[in-house]
Amino acid sequence: MSEPFDVVDVIRTKRDRGLLSDAQIDWVVDAYTRGVVAEEQMAALAMAILLNGMQRDEIARWTGAMIDSGERMDFTSLSRPTADKHSTGGVGDKITLPLAPLVAVFDVAVPQLSGRGLGHTGGTLDKLESIPGWRASLSNAEMLAQLDDVGAVICAAGAGLAPADKKLYALRDVTGTVEAIPLIASSIMSKKIAEGTGALVLDVKVGSGAFMKELDQARELARTMVGLGTDAGVRTVALLTDMSVPLGRTAGNALEVRESVEVLDGGGPRDVVDLTVALAVEMLAAAGRPVGEDEVRAALADGRAMDVWRRMIAAQGGDPDAPLPTARHTRDVVADRDGVVDRLDAYSVGVAAWRLGAGRSRKEDPVQAGAGIEIHARPGETVRAGTPVLTLHTDTPERFDRALEALDGAWTVAQDAPARGPVVLDRID
Repeated sequence: MSEPFDVVDVIRTKRDRGLLSDAQIDWVVDAYTRGVVAEEQMAALAMAILLNGMQRDEIARWTGAMIDSGERMDFTSLSRPTADKHSTGGVGDKITLPLAPLVAVFDVAVPQLSGRGLGHTGGTLDKLESIPGWRASLSNAEMLAQLDDVGAVICAAGAGLAPADKKLYALRDVTGTVEAIPLIASSIMSKKIAEGTGALVLDVKVGSGAFMKELDQARELARTMVGLGTDAGVRTVALLTDMSVPLGRTAGNALEVRESVEVLDGGGPRDVVDLTVALAVEMLAAAGRPVGEDEVRAALADGRAMDVWRRMIAAQGGDPDAPLPTARHTRDVVADRDGVVDRLDAYSVGVAAWRLGAGRSRKEDPVQAGAGIEIHARPGETVRAGTPVLTLHTDTPERFDRALEALDGAWTVAQDAPARGPVVLDRID
């Protein structure tokens, strides 16, 4: 069959800073998915987009074309509204785990399609798979039934959801084009819009451990994604949140599950609790069920969110009472002087956790459930010489040396340290 466009002409249009037409976009996304456009040709187009950008109409059409490459989910049969959250990824970012059951307490269903870690950022599914018996893959019918019964589900996206994005993401990862904001925004939003949620809250991370290192860059991405969601009829808001320091006191898989359970039990680190509550308030408001911050915090303190968590884990075959895996080997990193920790670099901690076995270099790599890092002293906290600042966990002790290399210079101790700012830096709607 003859094709309506020549891909070289499409590449040249964007190379020469022109605007792609709706028809060109629809065709090139479909043709790439079908294999008509070669990998090297799409790589050239992606690089042209990285260098020359896209206008809002182009990004919206590109996103729509990726959605149309697969199926759309439909939650209109549910008796309650739906709301979802997406994080752009960070270190120690276990927020989805306590957040989904917390929002469900207030009769809003949470269809949380999540992913796996790659590189220094952790993956929600990897964390949950450290719970004995828990399974990530659900059919659409199973997902709908769990939402109707429990009110929350965290699972893997099915193969039929935006298949064009899966193929394009893998290409961008190996061609130096991951950083293209139009392609980041359309990648995230194509899946979330196809998912069919009625409201979406975006957690756009900013800082060394995030994909977006600078606030202005993060704002541009947030505004682009909010615009895409709004244009598609999804009530969308974004919070810009700090990722210069790891979230909480753990980075790993089972370690982060343990910390999430502490939050659901009314405790846990302040920054994790504050961000969980802030995102829950936004999700409930976007879903048309506004609830005050005090009432949301009360649902963590009085066990209601924990009850939903236990039901959610059990519904996916997990045992919420089973002991979590622990690493066979640990090593402490100790302070060399008395003082106050004044910095702890998120990226370095993420790389170290990855090297210990908590993350993967390729999507098919296995991860260690018990590997990761415990943080005993965060910025602003006092340490004494010889006391642990960090504890490294792994099943394979030969990994310690490379993890320690990643942590060289990642933290410093001073006589005093500036007060930490809030975890939420800005809001875009």
